[in-house]
Amino acid sequence: MKTWITAAIASACAASAWAFPDKPITFVVPFAAGGPADKVARDLAEVMRKGLNSQTIVIENVAGAGGTLGAAKVAKAAGDGYMLLVHHIGMATSPALYRTLPYKTLDDFEYLGMIAEVPMTLIGRPNLPANNFPELVKWLEANRGKINLANAGLGAASHLCGLLLQQSLKIEMTTVPYKGTAPALTDLLGGQVDLLCDQTTNTSGQIEAGKVKAYAVTTMKPLTTPVLARLPTLDSQGLKGFNVAIWYGLYAPRGTPKAVQDLLNTALRSGLKDADFIRRQESQGAVVISDARLTSAEHKKFVEAEINKWGPAIKAAGQYAD
Repeated sequence: MKTWITAAIASACAASAWAFPDKPITFVVPFAAGGPADKVARDLAEVMRKGLNSQTIVIENVAGAGGTLGAAKVAKAAGDGYMLLVHHIGMATSPALYRTLPYKTLDDFEYLGMIAEVPMTLIGRPNLPANNFPELVKWLEANRGKINLANAGLGAASHLCGLLLQQSLKIEMTTVPYKGTAPALTDLLGGQVDLLCDQTTNTSGQIEAGKVKAYAVTTMKPLTTPVLARLPTLDSQGLKGFNVAIWYGLYAPRGTPKAVQDLLNTALRSGLKDADFIRRQESQGAVVISDARLTSAEHKKFVEAEINKWGPAIKAAGQYAD
């Protein structure tokens, strides 16, 4: 009798999984609407729904605490596949930035696959005397103690890039945190701060318009988009091994049935092959993931490696959130 009941329950669970989804799915974005993560999530929702019975995918922005509030909400959600997390590199940096987290990054989520990687650019205020990176280094050396480096807040992509930049150059700068990239860019354009290292999705328009000084990209190889192709890499200009890209991944709460995970992963893979999705990402310098990190195991292995990479850099800087 016990065996029969167990089999019946398993059969019911399987049937439920294969009916998935029969109601709207929510993508939780742990940042404000209009930012890079929000744009990636909305583009992804548009193409993923085609592989999910054309079901509606709702975007819910749960901003705050460097992305940890939104991540915590998904970690505590029911593991049924109807609430998912679209998060960036903050999944790997939060364990070092925050002394306590309301979730365990490697234990409380199912890893569904990575989405895209976005390079960074180093830009300066329009009236900065330096016109290229070698000149910038000389200017930084001559102005130690006077340099203001903007970022979009603790744990933001610009904050992380700035940490590595200072460590690589061995030049300490005064970091100026803002509540988002938009106000940081506004002050950079106005000359209130000197430098900003941020994602191409945020900086390409300003670079194309000639409103900022653009010095380098943070990838190991030059980018190929028309706006960014002229920029050299930091690696080629003396900062050997400097390689920072902001990556995005898709996550479900721990315990989500394997059958549901597989359906979501299939829809993700299909969506990432969509020509319009690829075009939109590439137009902003982003690279859509097409390698083994589309699998759960490799996605999780990559995040674990990133935790090990960023942890020492963050702890060395001594910049923590309470």
